[in-house]
Amino acid sequence: MTTPQADRILLFGATGLIGKYITAAIVGAQPPFPRVGIFTSKHTVEAKKDEIAELKAKGVEVFVGDVGDVGVVKGALEGFTTVISALGRNALTQQSTLLRAAADSPNITRFFPSEYGTDVAYDASSAGEKTHQAKLAVRRAIEDEGAVREGRLQYTYLVTGPYPELFFAAPAGGEGRVGGFDRVGRRAWVVGDGAGGVAFTTMPDVGKFLVAALRNPDAARNRALRVHSFTSTPNDVVKEFERQTGEKWEVEFVPLAELERFEQEAWEKGDPLAALATLRRIWASGKTLYEGGWDDGALGVEVEGLEGTVRRVLRGE
Repeated sequence: MTTPQADRILLFGATGLIGKYITAAIVGAQPPFPRVGIFTSKHTVEAKKDEIAELKAKGVEVFVGDVGDVGVVKGALEGFTTVISALGRNALTQQSTLLRAAADSPNITRFFPSEYGTDVAYDASSAGEKTHQAKLAVRRAIEDEGAVREGRLQYTYLVTGPYPELFFAAPAGGEGRVGGFDRVGRRAWVVGDGAGGVAFTTMPDVGKFLVAALRNPDAARNRALRVHSFTSTPNDVVKEFERQTGEKWEVEFVPLAELERFEQEAWEKGDPLAALATLRRIWASGKTLYEGGWDDGALGVEVEGLEGTVRRVLRGE
């Protein structure tokens, strides 16, 4: 069965943390997609006037409404073929509305839920992770959807692993507990011994991979695409920061057991760092690496490396 070419795209969460990179890649794609639109809230239109105006100037259609209203969403989907969600962690459950509307729209043939990040189905332990529950629920809903079972609607999970732009930063108040890097203070907090590899995907590369998945529909049909920009150890990241800054950095190692204790306490107390602690523990445990390889080769994306990424981080980008 040949997957229909995705070409008329409506994005949700288009101006968010990762959404803006996905939107930029789609809008800038060559050859261009025939039709690109975003669905956003009235609040976003008012709060991000310049960003919205810039998108409109580039030919992007803007639909304003409540993402929780199936009727409104379904109306916006008319004339499009593909739904791409980049909704943030706090809005993941709202994707049930998007799925319902997409399944009820005969013109919609492809659905990309908001995955972009840690693999929620890496191994058997993934099912019990608190951070994964919303995405796992969305996956179950998609795979149980009648339109999917009948072949009318196809899906792709774009799994990327951690974004180095965030990993190479210092989370406010959590540096010594969950790890991080302080480019101004020339300090690093490394979880574990720092010798284990972590597979990173830069945020611009997430956008490139999404476009590549759109351009290569058969490779992306009804599956998880596991992609990455580069693999490095935290210790090598420190060395690259030192090389580019020409300074020796102060490095503090955070034992994995200490991170696990903090993680448990954080969830019990409702600490906003709880989810990050869980993700950092997962990353430090090697659960961004795949013995079976990656799907990068099928997509043909030119990716960033450690050197270029560190250079951008040092510039504050």
